[in-house]
Amino acid sequence: MPPSSAMHVDGPTIRTKLPGPNARRIIAEDQRLISPSYTRSYPMVAKRGHGAIVEDVDGNEFLDFSAGIAVTSTGHCHPEVVAAIQKQAAELLHMSGTDFYYPQLTELAARLSKIAPMPGPHRVHYGNSGAEAVEAALKLARYHTKRQYVIAFYGAFHGRTMGALSLTCSKAQQRRRFAPLVPGVVHVPYPNLYRRPAGSDAEQYARDTARHIEDWVFRTEVPPEECAAIVVEPFQGEGGYLPAPTVFLQELRRICDKHGILLVVDEVQSGMGRTGQWWAIEHSGVEPDIVCTAKGIASGMPLSAIITRASVMDWVPGSHASTFGGNPVAIAAAMATLDIIEREGLRNAREVGEHIMDRISEWPERLPLVGDVRGRGLMIGIEFVADKKTKAPSAEARDHVVDLAFERGVLVLGCGPNTLRLSPPLIVTKQQADIALDTIEECIKLVGAGNYKLPNWGE
Repeated sequence: MPPSSAMHVDGPTIRTKLPGPNARRIIAEDQRLISPSYTRSYPMVAKRGHGAIVEDVDGNEFLDFSAGIAVTSTGHCHPEVVAAIQKQAAELLHMSGTDFYYPQLTELAARLSKIAPMPGPHRVHYGNSGAEAVEAALKLARYHTKRQYVIAFYGAFHGRTMGALSLTCSKAQQRRRFAPLVPGVVHVPYPNLYRRPAGSDAEQYARDTARHIEDWVFRTEVPPEECAAIVVEPFQGEGGYLPAPTVFLQELRRICDKHGILLVVDEVQSGMGRTGQWWAIEHSGVEPDIVCTAKGIASGMPLSAIITRASVMDWVPGSHASTFGGNPVAIAAAMATLDIIEREGLRNAREVGEHIMDRISEWPERLPLVGDVRGRGLMIGIEFVADKKTKAPSAEARDHVVDLAFERGVLVLGCGPNTLRLSPPLIVTKQQADIALDTIEECIKLVGAGNYKLPNWGE
């Protein structure tokens, strides 16, 4: 959808008090009709979008540095994606690839095979969401290895369905009152270089974190010959936007090879070019056995996939399937999305990501509330602290900055206990990045000085 003549392409324009009258009416209906389990950070009621700009139901325009939680990889309503969806919708909406054949299934699978982070041949299984991809990977790992245990990490977010939730270890609320979860899952530490023990060497710390699996878990809790998989985010998302050190991932690969364990990487948020490579794990050179992808793969259409070494996907008909997984319209969106990312998204993610990191690299030294900045490509985290020496987390400061940024027309979200994430569309411009960073810095300074009034959305 092209922007209207009134729509600003570069930055935000706030025309009403937030939320506006139309937004208030819809929010009231939402509170009456929609599940209260949804989390909403602020009262943004979207109507339409183009590129990195989203317009709400009252005509306010926001610069979107969340991209629908890293989903709208090519921006909102990219004309090539829209055209692909429209064309396919007029030809075939659904046929269920679990019971019938259609060419789109193999066309996208061949495309994914070309960019897979491990050598082929490959096989692909389709689903609708990141959680479904993780569920499929969990089931396949147990099926293929005939083993029951799975190792995941503290801080991990893999989804909310029961199998994915059993691997998730991000927030207690996500697991509260849903026990018993799927048995056989053991959680271990994930490296956080900013919060490593004082005086410790970063590389040795990362190596030791991985070796905890062999040194403790395999000695005390899980026989290695009964472990099916290690499931890891090479760039932890909900845990606080933490890139895994290369040596950590190399050690995981070594452990898996030594004990016949599958290395499963969850690239639901970090894949599809977000870090400047097709996959975050490519920065390490480590080759996984199974890759889970979703979110940015189809620019907002529901699609997920697991890509595996062909020898791993050895389950037989009836073992696992999805009625809607690999829907023709979603695949059409994915094919257009891959074209755009390949043509410009990867390069732009690297260039604009470097531009952002260059600008914010001094923030930990210059801004008292900022303890650390980290990231790759357009997956960047800003960690907030109450005290630089103790590194005491400040969720309150982070949340206040998020709210103040929304008031000024910039959409950002938190992750982890105290980190603000930057995950704009891969087509975002340097000019838009500068607008967002100017706004965020202003908000950080206001919160740091105590010179602000928190918005009262209920007024």
